[in-house]
Amino acid sequence: MGDLAAPPVVTEPFEEALDTALLARIEALGVAELAERVSAASRATGVSFGGDRPFHVDPVPRVFTADEWSALEAGLIQRVLALETFVADVYGEQRIVAAGLVPGRVIESCDHYDPRVAELPEPPVRIGVAGLDVVRDETGVLRVLEDNLRTPSGLAFMRAARDSVSAAFPDLPARPLDGALPRLPGESAVLLSDGPSNSAWYEHQRLAALLGIPLVTLADLDTVGGRLRANGRPVDTVYRRTDEDRLSDEHGRLTEVGAALYEPLRGGTLTCVNGFGTGVADDKLVHAYVEDMVRFYLGEEPLLPSVHTYDLADPACLQEVLERLGELVIKPRTGHGGQGVVVGPHAKVADLRDLSHAIRRDPHDYIAQDTIMLSSHPTVIDGRLEPRHVDLRPFVFVGPDGAAVAPGGLTRVALERGALVVNSSQRGGGKDTWVLW
Repeated sequence: MGDLAAPPVVTEPFEEALDTALLARIEALGVAELAERVSAASRATGVSFGGDRPFHVDPVPRVFTADEWSALEAGLIQRVLALETFVADVYGEQRIVAAGLVPGRVIESCDHYDPRVAELPEPPVRIGVAGLDVVRDETGVLRVLEDNLRTPSGLAFMRAARDSVSAAFPDLPARPLDGALPRLPGESAVLLSDGPSNSAWYEHQRLAALLGIPLVTLADLDTVGGRLRANGRPVDTVYRRTDEDRLSDEHGRLTEVGAALYEPLRGGTLTCVNGFGTGVADDKLVHAYVEDMVRFYLGEEPLLPSVHTYDLADPACLQEVLERLGELVIKPRTGHGGQGVVVGPHAKVADLRDLSHAIRRDPHDYIAQDTIMLSSHPTVIDGRLEPRHVDLRPFVFVGPDGAAVAPGGLTRVALERGALVVNSSQRGGGKDTWVLW
């Protein structure tokens, strides 16, 4: 193993400057006045994360030009359509495995690979809603850090950020968010949630209201004559936002949510948006092979690059990662919300040594990625503008007729100086994201 105590190479982040017209408006309002307006508007929306913890909305929006967004949009659509095809292939012929582009072990060892999904009829769409994590590297290039396809969160927070910032900038020069919602087929849809115990309960309530559909839990569902009903009314589409995203457990038995939906899904009378089995495509190790998927399924070169990901079950990759552990980011393969992530350049030597032993014992439980110094964006901290690291959670909506991207998405910001983990669960906040006309 390499010298864990060797000092890491320090790379300066790409600094995203404020648009001059926007900066002039902020200066005219005053940073403190702007922050108070947005904070008051945010409190009025009731937006919260994980129960009663308010979601922090930074008052300074992030701006994308129309041309830059157009290029990003094309890359997002291309990537998600390839992932949609991959999910169908996984539960079908597995052509990409036969072609030698994705090792069979990658799929078989995935926690979210659910063989019983193959029992269900081919749905019109499998993914429905994708929420990718996009970062800007040190050179200014946008890259995909992770693909989130099971129950990607943030749509309601994107809306709340726009509502809050609109209070300070009533004549927004940005594209509106009208219509930036999941595409739900059928005539009778419901949003299925775990209820108030779910950390995204606020979002479930807000999305159900925006979509104009009932918000239900498993207790509200039953099946009569092969048709799902919610509180006695027939349902043909379920937008699933439950924490449980598997049809069956590791023993092949139906999960509670799987049992509630299995009969109408099996009979073809129900469509599940963000259906069972999609988790196989947002597995952190599968991320290493997405660019190959684009080439294989679409016959195109990837428009949006991935952050390079190392498959530690490959002996050559494992050796390289162990020698460079202090330079890379190590993630638990099944982790989420930034939990368990070790940023090598910021880690203690003792922690890296323990991590090395853990990786040697179970290399399939971890992935490694190149360290990306997230770009920084001016953010209000204690009444003044300071740079803070950001990423972007754009949303892609997939339907039988193709895919569309919400204009802007949610910019997530790490509020602590130097922090690279921007998740709300790790004390991060959000920014409104403008796409200029």
